[in-house]
Amino acid sequence: MSSEQTPPNDQNSNDERRHHTGGDRRKRTIPVAVERRSGKDRRAEKGERRRQVDPTTCEKDYSEEEIDFMKAMDLYKRANRRPFPTWSEVLEVLRALGYRRVEEPTALPGLPIPKT
Repeated sequence: MSSEQTPPNDQNSNDERRHHTGGDRRKRTIPVAVERRSGKDRRAEKGERRRQVDPTTCEKDYSEEEIDFMKAMDLYKRANRRPFPTWSEVLEVLRALGYRRVEEPTALPGLPIPKT
């Protein structure tokens, strides 16, 4: 029986396809630029990852207030295993830092003041 007539679930059919394609591709050794499966922690080589730097504004000098907020968010995300906190959680962190609404709202940057 030819491989065209063999049902696709037949083990012989699978073996023949592997033979024609050069063996099981999962067992081949293919060179890679960076070995990521070695078990080494990538941060150990480069030092700890800089978590307080926004990659889009690397040259920015953050104010003390901004740094405090970023550190608090980082601590919250690590402690609660929440890499992407909800806006409610962000508001909780802000309140925990002592922020409260004490003035009337102003215009958001780039937007006019909404009329109420």
